[in-house]
Amino acid sequence: MSRSARLMRLMDALRRRQGSVTAAWLASETGVSQRQLYRDIATLRAGGALIDGEAGLGYRLTEDPALPPQSFSRLEIEALQLAVQSLGRIGDDDLTNAGRAALTRIIATLPERQAQQALHAIMRSMTAAPERAPPQVNLGVLREACWQEQAVRIDYLDLQDRRTQREVWPLGLSYSERTLLLLAHCRLRMDFRMFHVNRIQALSPTGDSFRPRRVALVREFAERCRSGR
Repeated sequence: MSRSARLMRLMDALRRRQGSVTAAWLASETGVSQRQLYRDIATLRAGGALIDGEAGLGYRLTEDPALPPQSFSRLEIEALQLAVQSLGRIGDDDLTNAGRAALTRIIATLPERQAQQALHAIMRSMTAAPERAPPQVNLGVLREACWQEQAVRIDYLDLQDRRTQREVWPLGLSYSERTLLLLAHCRLRMDFRMFHVNRIQALSPTGDSFRPRRVALVREFAERCRSGR
């Protein structure tokens, strides 16, 4: 691996982690010895990167406008373009526009050569948008409830067209071309449920927080999926 590629990988590892990370973790991520890692940290600092911390305490990157722009391989650029194009098929307008805006900002920070590569991407997502019933509720409110770990009350029309009222802890949204599903912990059944978002007839936050239960619940659900329960 070239020196520039190694330093780029180290910057990427620092950007991907929140808070301080150990030298051992960074060395493992970048495939170098800890002695080499300390030299690479010193090189980045000499080049203007603001990296807090020291050996034995961990390191943390403080982003600064003086830092050199992020760099991506050509395949990474194409992958980002393809992913954002796919949002038009599975996401709502707000999500699609957010993806496009984020990609525009990313491209604006690329070196000139890579920005040109982004303009001349060869991959396209051409699958027609499926016919999917639009949601009856505000997806922005639902996403915010997931982010803020706030309970919501829903009026739900099940697959047999029976209307029920539930209080749920919303854990996440699952997007596909044909369905949009809400993973939640139902407080009536005291178990996990997948709700078709287009069948939620009404939605209102209760103001009750289930923080910090979300991470543990998502892990429990994933474990159930792996074990087939």
